[in-house]
Amino acid sequence: MPCRAGCQCLHLCPRVDRLKEVKREIEALGARCLAVPCDVSDQDSVRKMAKAAEDAFGRIDILINNAGTGFSTPAVEADDGSWEKTIDTNVNGVFYCCREVGKIMLRQNYGKIVNIGSFHCVVTMNGVPRSAYSASKGAVLMMSKALASEWAKHNITVNVLGPGYFASEMAAKVTDQAYEEGIRNGCPMGRRGNPGELNGTMLYLASDASSYVTGQLVLVDGGWTIV
Repeated sequence: MPCRAGCQCLHLCPRVDRLKEVKREIEALGARCLAVPCDVSDQDSVRKMAKAAEDAFGRIDILINNAGTGFSTPAVEADDGSWEKTIDTNVNGVFYCCREVGKIMLRQNYGKIVNIGSFHCVVTMNGVPRSAYSASKGAVLMMSKALASEWAKHNITVNVLGPGYFASEMAAKVTDQAYEEGIRNGCPMGRRGNPGELNGTMLYLASDASSYVTGQLVLVDGGWTIV
């Protein structure tokens, strides 16, 4: 998506097979892509990623934090490991990436950070246990507001893109009939988001079109949060 707007890309992921696949897709669009294995929950891995990007491109103008995980286990049955993995990935990982890339953006006095939240930043889903995931996404929203305030005078914007339910690898892990019925009944549009329906909003937040927008949650949820 960003490649069509003329960007060079750094793509990071802990899975080497997925890195290679996405790298091919990006380069097929005519953009340069550096693929770097990275565990966002590991501070040292994130530091190496930021250095690799700056060494390769000379600067980092846009950071999109979209690593995420979650589980749908009732709170009283949830194990510590599942909770900690969710917080480590969805909260700590976002902070580590913002912190390390933020250092570079502060030096260049420019940056666009888009943290991927969820409509679970502000609401949960009736009938589906979402304690860890909702807690993590609420934290991402408030973290983004705090960073936006801290870095606003340095020409750095920090915003949150809040998708509703879109098809994804993570969503596929928790999908069942009750889950799908909840989406059909809870979303005014009665469906999941389609591929591409996040693109325009993402490009807006990552470009200078949103130069006076910071610390905001922009929801793309099919109307879920209006009812």
